[in-house]
Amino acid sequence: MEQVLTSKVLTSQVLTSIVSKNKALKFISLKAMIGTTLMSAVLALSACSSPVDPDIKARQDIMKSYGDAMGIMGGMVKAPDTFDAALLKDQTSYLAEASKSPWVHFGNAESMGNATEAVWSDNETFVAESEKFQQVTADLDMVAQTATSVDDFKPAFGEVGASCKSCHTEFKVKDSD
Repeated sequence: MEQVLTSKVLTSQVLTSIVSKNKALKFISLKAMIGTTLMSAVLALSACSSPVDPDIKARQDIMKSYGDAMGIMGGMVKAPDTFDAALLKDQTSYLAEASKSPWVHFGNAESMGNATEAVWSDNETFVAESEKFQQVTADLDMVAQTATSVDDFKPAFGEVGASCKSCHTEFKVKDSD
């Protein structure tokens, strides 16, 4: 009789264990399903909010990289003790080379993105601004190759910043803050 009771207790414990594992698996499955659904929704929404046009995406990526390079150099200007000649040369060389890149992505007036209509309606001025930017970034790169302090490159850096601002004033949609 004792053996039968022990067997029933063991059977009961095994069944309880199986049921609780089953509940845990169902819970994990439900969590996985909810997680997958949420991930899909996030990806779908991010796809809707990002520009579909490859020209707009290319321009935005290039301009962001300009901003990153300018931010590194601007950090040196704000904190001269952080001056790093090798880093400066890397950033100015990159900027001078990349300054030639985005203009080919302004060919289609249907691909406006953050550009104003003036890019196409006053294209002569836009092209002149892009050429000026290429020149001032080349000048900055040349100065940076021999710079030993922030004071050596600060004026040329200011010219690049002024060129960015000049073009953005007329040819970039104003941010609505």
